[in-house]
Amino acid sequence: MNAPEIAIVGAGVAGLAAASFLARRGARVILLEALPRAGGRAFTDHPAALGGAPFDHGASWLHSAERNPLARLGRWRGEALIDTARARQRLVIIAGRPATEAELAARDAADAALEAALVARAGRPGADPSFAAALDDLPPNPWHANSEAIEATLIAAADPARLSLADWRANRLEGTNLLPPEGLGAYVLRLLAPPAGVLAAATAVSRIDWGGGGVTLETPRGTVAAKAAIVTVSTGVLAAGHITFTPALPVTTASAIAALPMGLLSKVALRAEGAERLDLPPGCFVERRLDARGEPFMAFNAWPRGRDHVVGFIGGGAAWALARAGVKAAEDFARAELARLFGTRAARAFAPGAVATTWGSDATFLGAYAYPLPGAAAARLALATPLAGGRLAFAGEACHPTLAGTVAGAVISGRAVARAAWHAVGCS
Repeated sequence: MNAPEIAIVGAGVAGLAAASFLARRGARVILLEALPRAGGRAFTDHPAALGGAPFDHGASWLHSAERNPLARLGRWRGEALIDTARARQRLVIIAGRPATEAELAARDAADAALEAALVARAGRPGADPSFAAALDDLPPNPWHANSEAIEATLIAAADPARLSLADWRANRLEGTNLLPPEGLGAYVLRLLAPPAGVLAAATAVSRIDWGGGGVTLETPRGTVAAKAAIVTVSTGVLAAGHITFTPALPVTTASAIAALPMGLLSKVALRAEGAERLDLPPGCFVERRLDARGEPFMAFNAWPRGRDHVVGFIGGGAAWALARAGVKAAEDFARAELARLFGTRAARAFAPGAVATTWGSDATFLGAYAYPLPGAAAARLALATPLAGGRLAFAGEACHPTLAGTVAGAVISGRAVARAAWHAVGCS
């Protein structure tokens, strides 16, 4: 291709969205990706351990479908999408038995009261506490441990004591959640496939010089010169210094990166051995009532899309500990949690082997998605602010103030900085 006008670093959702936006407008684009594939953290696999069933290692749902560009685009193209709220059921286990209707009602009431109280606290002027600190101020409730585990460690992928309450409030999941039947990663690639000749896979960028009138990017395959660069790698990669910048990034941008560490949400999938389905309907969400706040917690999605496997979700510090211990430790933890839920039936229900995600140990990502530290909710917008008149910009889920951690946030962010870069290089 001709010399690119705009270089995009990272072919995840934000990078693909930016490339699609620019290519449709006739800009010359190159998409530099460290991995041999596109999609980033939207990655559908078909592992043999699950009998070839689709398995999303990362993003699984189109959250907030009412304001999700990928949901609108998919519907326009006639894609089949499942409204999970209509099909999902739940099972809560208390001391080895299913919760009663009264106990479930108490759980719902506790959740509603907690959310109202924390939303009100987050809206007050003054300091921005952590999620955990704000919860400490509420009257105790036996369901608070579960609410905290789901809201902070699973949904935000963060340790509650390190999660900005203001950001939690801004990014609460609201609206419809849609599920592509054959995997979200595959869905993303169908909708945002880069034009021919644009993607340079297995081409990691190690240095970006943005000090002159344009930018130069160093890769193992040589140097790429362009008029502008859009960087969509994770804040974990940026904080680790895997890409150096000349001149150094402004303090505001560097501080935003430091204030947006990567959280971790990990998955472990186990396939059924035979006909045993633990009396659970497809898509059933299973959890147990925790004994104390901070207890390691794994929730399960049973038989998703009617397939013959379950997927366990674990986040925050417990997920990081398992990431350090390795895939076998994650599998063992999942099997132990299932045994706590279903007793000896669980041991007989699942075949040997498992599929476990490795976002925490993968140097290309170093986590699942970003969260701001207490007092740093504004870091997302600071990181999203283009530099040098738009010649250098950052994009991704970490940069969206109200759809962080979602493919929707990544798409919107990618398109926004693509538009800024388009104007910066004089293409308008």
